[in-house]
Amino acid sequence: MHLGHAYSALLAYNLAQLAGGTFHLRIEDIDQSRARPQWEAQIYQELAWLGIQWSTPVMRQSDRMESYRTALDVLWADGLLYACTCNRRDIAAATTAPQEGAEPPVGPDGIIYPGTCRDAGHPREDGALRLDMAKALKRIEGTPLSFTENGHGPTGETGETTISPDQLIRSVGDVVLARRDMGTSYHLSVVIDDAAQGITLVTRGADLFDATYIHIVLQALLELPKPSYHHHHLIRDETGRRLAKRDDARAIALYRENGATPGDIRSMVGL
Repeated sequence: MHLGHAYSALLAYNLAQLAGGTFHLRIEDIDQSRARPQWEAQIYQELAWLGIQWSTPVMRQSDRMESYRTALDVLWADGLLYACTCNRRDIAAATTAPQEGAEPPVGPDGIIYPGTCRDAGHPREDGALRLDMAKALKRIEGTPLSFTENGHGPTGETGETTISPDQLIRSVGDVVLARRDMGTSYHLSVVIDDAAQGITLVTRGADLFDATYIHIVLQALLELPKPSYHHHHLIRDETGRRLAKRDDARAIALYRENGATPGDIRSMVGL
């Protein structure tokens, strides 16, 4: 954990307490290649040191693969998914404009997919599973594409925020809902898990604001409740760069070793 993780957890905990609610900790370990028991144990130790309490048992996504497969089965049967065999190089090549210096369009899930495999008819098991955004929006036509923002988006958005179907297709595109090596994706798993845990307020960084529009589409398709959201500002270093998972210089463990207190950490992140 680094200072950015601490800020997000402390803020979520504070908001839950203010609302008379419960703080939930979830271990999002669908990428098992990057999961280690000792790192999970360290998360528990450092959150407890910060004074955070959470409900038990802790939900672990690697235990919930069947729930994600069931949702994918529903979406596949409805004709809303297709298998994609493109790799990142294929996508970059297909989206590079011929004019020199043009950059491919980027959305919340990376480079916006050009639809190469949309009508290819690949078998389900042959590739990643992508959501056909145009078909999905047609299926939920009439459903408001909005969510309640209790924090602030990247440009100060607050209150009820809305996106148009055309904007979703242009700026988000056909996102991956299941990667071959994981069997699911961040977008799919958090939507299903939020519903399973009865989450009413999702607290996370403003860098995920645009991804929330993907999540409200999935909530509508799978007939799941829609929580409110609080997107917070990001903790950055002296150069303005946001902290990353490998930013060891801002690691909570290092601050603890150097004698910092939980109060010091709160002060560092502006709480």
